[in-house]
Amino acid sequence: MTNAEATPASCEHSADTDALTCPSCHRIAQFRAGGRGQAGSVIVTVFGDGVLPRGGRIWLGSLIALLGPLGLSERLVRTAVFRLAQDDWLEALAHGRRSDYQLTPAGRRRFVEASRQIYAPAPPPWDQRWRLITVTGALEPGERERLCRALLWHGFGELGGDCFVHPSADLSQVFESLAAEALAPLLGRLLPLVAANPQLSASGKDADLVRRAWNLQDIDRAYQSFVRSYAPILHQWQVDGDALGPDCAFLIRSLLIHDYRRLLLRDPQLPGVLLPPHWAGHEARQLCRQLYGLLLPASEQHLDHRLRLADGQVPTASALLSERFGLSDPLRSARPSGPL
Repeated sequence: MTNAEATPASCEHSADTDALTCPSCHRIAQFRAGGRGQAGSVIVTVFGDGVLPRGGRIWLGSLIALLGPLGLSERLVRTAVFRLAQDDWLEALAHGRRSDYQLTPAGRRRFVEASRQIYAPAPPPWDQRWRLITVTGALEPGERERLCRALLWHGFGELGGDCFVHPSADLSQVFESLAAEALAPLLGRLLPLVAANPQLSASGKDADLVRRAWNLQDIDRAYQSFVRSYAPILHQWQVDGDALGPDCAFLIRSLLIHDYRRLLLRDPQLPGVLLPPHWAGHEARQLCRQLYGLLLPASEQHLDHRLRLADGQVPTASALLSERFGLSDPLRSARPSGPL
């Protein structure tokens, strides 16, 4: 399949005009122009967002066909899938001369953990306590680097080289995740603590700790960029979504969650009382929720027609979709028309 052949059929209405006149086409074209280096990340997004609710398995040929319109060639998808398997994200299930792929237990756990942030309707309230993980034993440089990378992935901020902080992380789950990520030998040298600020009149404030542990300005700017990119797309689907079609809905849904997930990997998900005024993450979450709700019915139709297992079966979506963003009926046809 060539890149020209991979163009979403429903977006052909813009083929003779500038892609900027069609916000959805413009976002797809942007990715096609420079997204090949993100192939592995997009595949993980498609598995977690689209495949996992349908049993978590997909035939490799079906995955190649779904991703072709994003400019990802068959060779690139095969190479990315091979690397994801090496990194314990995916595993192959042979069926004759064909193969299905599914998330490994570790890969599924990683995406389920991310899903708690991606699809949550709103951040949970804060209990006014800080979660700390302190290093109490000696670590080799390589061990320290792997530990730091893992804890930053869980949203922790770093206070010097031996202390990591988060306002709401589940420390038991974090330790379980560290063990599953081959860091079990380090756990005996880590001390988890829960601390409360007694609010002494002469002491520092929680906001001081936030400023030291995280660079919120960069994250806020990234959220603003996300809103600028997807607000025109949201408006387009509110006004003219029926004209765009199921294939375009699937592509935009995949890119929406791909882009939002990459933002959340940088965001510690601090409670509102610790965030600066006018935090762009709030607007980004609301936009993502609204657009996802608009895209879901048509994109699921596309998966009904395109997602196959190696034996030809068509897996159906589970009730898992109904839990996302607090959508009570994820396959509803009504489109909200109000502002963000």
